[in-house]
This record gives sequence, structure tokens and C-alpha cells, in this order.
Amino acid sequence: MMSNRSTDILFQLIKSLEKAEKRHFKLYIKRSSSREDLKIIQLFDAIDKGKDYDEKMILKKLPGIEKPQFANLKAHLYKELLASLRLLKSAESIDLQLHEQLDYARILYNKGLYLQSLKILERVKDLAKSYHQESFLIQVISLEKKIETLHITRSGEGAADRLTSEANAVNHQRNEITALSNLALQLYQWYVKHGHARNEKDENGVRQFFKQNLQLDTKRINGFYQLLYLYQSYCWYAFIRQDFLMYFRYSKKWVDLFKNDPMMITVETGHYIKGMHNLLTANFDLRNFKQFDKYLARFERFTFSKPANRHDNFRMQAFVYLTSARINQHLMKGTFGEGIKMIPDIEKGLEEFSMYIDRHRVLVIQYKTALLYFGNGDFEDSIDQLQKIINGPMDMRIDLQCYARLLHLMAHFELGNDAIIESLIKSVFRFMSRMENLTVVEEEMFRFLRNNVYESAAKLKPGLHNLLQNIKQFEKNRYETRVFSYLDIISWVESKVYDKPMSEVVFEKYLKSRHR
Repeated sequence: MMSNRSTDILFQLIKSLEKAEKRHFKLYIKRSSSREDLKIIQLFDAIDKGKDYDEKMILKKLPGIEKPQFANLKAHLYKELLASLRLLKSAESIDLQLHEQLDYARILYNKGLYLQSLKILERVKDLAKSYHQESFLIQVISLEKKIETLHITRSGEGAADRLTSEANAVNHQRNEITALSNLALQLYQWYVKHGHARNEKDENGVRQFFKQNLQLDTKRINGFYQLLYLYQSYCWYAFIRQDFLMYFRYSKKWVDLFKNDPMMITVETGHYIKGMHNLLTANFDLRNFKQFDKYLARFERFTFSKPANRHDNFRMQAFVYLTSARINQHLMKGTFGEGIKMIPDIEKGLEEFSMYIDRHRVLVIQYKTALLYFGNGDFEDSIDQLQKIINGPMDMRIDLQCYARLLHLMAHFELGNDAIIESLIKSVFRFMSRMENLTVVEEEMFRFLRNNVYESAAKLKPGLHNLLQNIKQFEKNRYETRVFSYLDIISWVESKVYDKPMSEVVFEKYLKSRHR
């Protein structure tokens, strides 16, 4: 699905550039037109035209450049590319605008023009406050304090008190933001490594960690970033514990934070995209079909907006999360065949963003496409997708590793591959037991598979009826139904009991829910 791209940082940066960025770089560099700069344009062209990073081929295209000089030339080109991008992109980023203005204030200060410097700092401070950039305010206030301490500025008697009060307020806000962002990050990392809580021990551990690290009075928190990280923390806390109602409530608060302060969508586009993704996932987990469709349409509109297309990073995030949501929509409706039609475009997108996309996202998409194939009865294609997960590294999402193996086993069962089923049952059971990933539902599944490995389709019915009866009682029990978040086992068993395609069973449930 994805090619092995070079890890050379200069190659990656050049390959990430758009046409306008390349054109701007050449115009920017030719203004100085020193001999050294002309050499870096030759190096730029040589790397830009290559499909992969091949140092020997590049050196052949650069006569007169010896290998020891090459490293310095690359470093020079990398630095000039970043300088060009900073110049081009400064108008698009509030961070860059603020830093540019602060640089001007420092230049004026160094020239001895203190009052001009203070005027710029006052304007910068207002801009930073309107975009909730507290970390930046610390730098502004520090320079103001430096000027007031070292020079007679005639700013008035209240300057010292005002700056002291502002510094204390900003430090208090930063302390809150740091504590809450630390909590959100650690909970998210727990999820990336383990997935949902596997047992009561996991759940108690997460609950204890959450309570110990949330020492703030949450009712008094009111800053944009404080609320953003507070809602994120509650989101991950709820999602890990599969409290999907709480997960929905806090993902909605997360998105509504941007709705109430729309200009922050431009400043924190990545956080907005992630919030929309979580809100869609919450509606998927709760099977809120109407709400899901409403938010999906809203997210689709957003992906065409200027903020979503401002950077490769945002385009990549929008692609990944929109892809995940569209697959989820087909999984909810049972329109697996329609979902499979998306796969060539999905693979094309994964290839396009292969330099930026993290393996966790790829893993999730691979698993979801395997579910589409399985639901559509394309078991061999499902197995091919699952092998990519099973044969990959084991350093993240233990939950997906477990359920990929269970789905892989079910696909071989469907294909009647009796020769390997027995050994697969043992190995998958051992793997899931070792990872503490077995619930009552999975144990019932293994019992059924063990007892019916060699049974004909006609003789399977009693066992299937028993299995359906045994697992359906756990449908609403969140301590036993983690598996239903990953695999629609009930619909699969029902399709076999009632001799219907799985797509039909899921679609009927979808229609029934829509008419409630």
C-alpha cells in the first residue's frame, strides 16, 4: 500500500513542497545570487527531480562538489528552505505573526528606541490575548519588564504594578494549561498503547490516575486552552473506559468550544479536526445515526475550507479522519460493498501522505478496511489486510492486534480452511489470554469455534443458536462487550442463524433505528 520513502530530512522537506512554495524559494534565493546560493539551487533541483534519495546520483549532477562539502551544502539548503517558508507562510500563522512583531520590538529596543518598542509590544499583547496565546504573552511581558527596569520610559507610576499583575495572571494560566495538557497527553498515550480498558484492573488504574492528576477546581476553569485540554482529558478518560455517553458529551464540548470562538479554528486547526473526529466516533459508538450523518456532512464541508487546506499536515489529518468516518458510516449501515469501492482512493491517499502519516492511523484504517471486506463476504481480501497488522510491529494498540487475529480466525472459518483452523484457535486464544484481552463474549466465540471446526453448514445451526443466545445477553454490559466496539459479532452470528448476508442484517438494524 505504501512505498518506503527515504528518511533523509532534506529530501522529505523538498518533497513536501507545493509548486508555489518551490517557486517562492527560487525567487527568494536568487535575490542574493551568490555563488554558494546557485549551488544550492542545483542541489535543490537534483533532489526535487529524484523519486528517492540517491546521494551518488546527486553528486554526479553537482560537478566540483566533493563529498566533505556536500553535508555543509545540504545544511545550507535546509536552512534557506525554512527561511523561505517562514517568509511565505508568516501571514497564515498567528504564531509567526506574533514572533515577527516581537522580533521588530527587540530590534527597536536594541536600537535604543524604547518607546517605539513598547508601542509594538502593547499591540502584540492585545493580539496575543485575543487568540489566547498565553505562552507568547510571557515573552512580551518579559521584554516590557526588562525595558521598564533598565530605562526611564515615563510609562507612568502604575507600570510596575500592572506588569506584575499581568505576569502573575499569565503564569497562573500557564500552570493550569500545563497540568491539563499533561493529563490529556498521558491519557491519550495510554489509549494508543493499550486501546480500551481490558479489565477492572485497567479501569481502576485509569480512574485512579485521572483523579490524582486532576487537582484543579474544574468549575473555575474558563480559559480557551484550559477548557480544551480539560475536555480532551475527559474524552480520553471516557473513551478508554468505554463510557460512550460521557465520551460524546465531552467531545461535543470540545467542538462547541471552537463554535463559540470561531477564529480559533484557524489557530488550532489540528485540535478542531481531532475534536470533530472524536465527536463522529462517539456518535458511531452510540449508533446515533442521524447525529453521525449530520456531523459527517459538517466535517466534509470543513475539509474544503481554507483552514483545512492551509498545510499538508491539516490535509493529511482531514483525509485520515474523514476516511475513518466514511468507513464507519458503511459499517453502521451494512453497505460494505459501497465502502469497498472507496479502498483504491484510500490507498492512493495513504501513498500521497506516506511521509507524514503515523503508523497508528494506518493500522486503524487497515483494520477498518478488513472489516468492510469481511462484512461483504470477501474473506480472502480481509485476510490480506489483516496480515499487514498481524505481521507488523507489536508496539502499539494491543487491542487491534488481538481483534485482527480474531477476525483473521473468523475469515478462515468462513472459508472452511479446516487444515489451519485448529492451530489458529489455539494460537489466537493464547495470544488474547496473554494480553489479558478475553471477555465472556470472546470465550463463548472460542468455545463455539472449537466445538464446530469440522461441522457442515447444516449441522452448525444449533451451535450458532446457542452462541447467539449466550452473547446477546451481554450486548448492553460495557464490562463484557469491548469486543462489540471492534467486531459486530452479533450481526455475524445472526446472518448465519437467519441465512442472510451480514450486510442485510446490519442494514435492517440501521433502518429500524432510524424509525425510532
